[in-house]
Amino acid sequence: MSSKTKITVAYGDGIGPEIMKATLNILEAAGAQLEYDVIEIGEQVYLKGISSGMEPKAFDSLRETKVFLKSPITTPQGGGFKSLNVTTRKSFGLFANVRPCKAYSPFVKTHFPKTDMVIIRENEEDLYAGIEHRQTQEVYQCLKLISQPGSEKIIRYAFEYAKKYNRKKVTCMTKDNIMKLADGLFHKTFDEIAKEYPEIETDHKIIDIGSALIAERPEIFDVIVTLNLYGDIISDIAAQVTGSVGLGGSANVGAEVAMFEAIHGSAPDIAGQDMANPSGLLNGAVMMLVHIGQPEIAEKIANAWMKTLEDGIHTGDIYQEGLSSKKVGTQEFAAAVIERLGQLPVNMVPAVFDKSSTDPINIKLAPVTKSDKKLIGIDVFIDWDKDGRDPNSIGDALRKADADGLVLQLITNRGIKVYPGGMRETFCTDHWRCRFQKADQSPISHAQILDLMDQVAKLGFDFIKTENLYSFDGVRAYSLAQGE
Repeated sequence: MSSKTKITVAYGDGIGPEIMKATLNILEAAGAQLEYDVIEIGEQVYLKGISSGMEPKAFDSLRETKVFLKSPITTPQGGGFKSLNVTTRKSFGLFANVRPCKAYSPFVKTHFPKTDMVIIRENEEDLYAGIEHRQTQEVYQCLKLISQPGSEKIIRYAFEYAKKYNRKKVTCMTKDNIMKLADGLFHKTFDEIAKEYPEIETDHKIIDIGSALIAERPEIFDVIVTLNLYGDIISDIAAQVTGSVGLGGSANVGAEVAMFEAIHGSAPDIAGQDMANPSGLLNGAVMMLVHIGQPEIAEKIANAWMKTLEDGIHTGDIYQEGLSSKKVGTQEFAAAVIERLGQLPVNMVPAVFDKSSTDPINIKLAPVTKSDKKLIGIDVFIDWDKDGRDPNSIGDALRKADADGLVLQLITNRGIKVYPGGMRETFCTDHWRCRFQKADQSPISHAQILDLMDQVAKLGFDFIKTENLYSFDGVRAYSLAQGE
């Protein structure tokens, strides 16, 4: 290789400096063509009063190199500190989190020795948009935002990943039996895109049973694609059942920038003791090498690492009496991997990465088709705690509001219809959703909404939030109430 790729490196906190040193030693010994721009992130940056955990010059480095090899960090206790990972993912559009979860039995204990799955998680939206409000004395809100382009990007990435790495099946996981619009969009987008990849088997699981199957029969999965929160949860379940929480690496990939790291934390309790297993960060670095077009070096390292495991050279976290041959520290483990560069594992399947195309996976979105959008109503959320919280009392009062036919149709409490015709056993909080529409659900104007809100206020009600109700191409674009 004639030229070196410049990458941004952060040594992090806790065990971070130790495992980064070990990882870089292995990369250099293997012949990786790299240059390093070292930045400071994490605890010391937070303590300088920088809430993101990254100084501006660190962002400049990532803009230049577009590749980030990152050790774990420590976030100081207390409020006011933003998640550095979330900041980096959103700032640079790292929409895809890729986490391989593979068993290395019997060298790492697991009940599921045939497991070899990859979880691809949407990284930018969902509940992790972090939009929350306290609206009443009793009720807090967190907005779940799912977009069509966000869903399309991550689903296309999952299928392209399956093609590139010769995977046979992609499973989508959602909760669209409950969240029919938000999760329903993700599932529908998956079904549409799947038609473009007839050579790849597909299926869909509701996330609760999908999670249970990962815990019980993980070997049935190949590639899983899912939304942000679900992916965060199931990727930890998968890592746990393979026995490789300390061995797992992950990638966070965007159109321009990519970040590679271990999945574990900074483990400050063992920092500086030369005890930490560098395998997680090393596996993240292997993914990085494939990403930047050095698959031969990635293969050499991955195979030497597996040969080290097979030879029983283990750090304390995976050491097993009767199986391991030697307990080693961080740097001695790295030296053992370096010693085996050029060797192949005997019991495990050697790593082979695609060399026909060294370009990163590039996702192109389909053109957006505009729909006919009509405003047909409004949900008015009200903070109300009077008359024993009798739904009939609030409902009868709001019936007096009429903005040229825009009138109250129903009231729900925590999504359950309570007026008209609610059940007296339903428990009600102080947070009420009041739906106003014309009787025939014909279009309304913003002027009518303003008139309605003025009337609601004059009736003595504290409206805390509104949501406009739309139809798109004549199809209702909002959920019905439970019990409606």
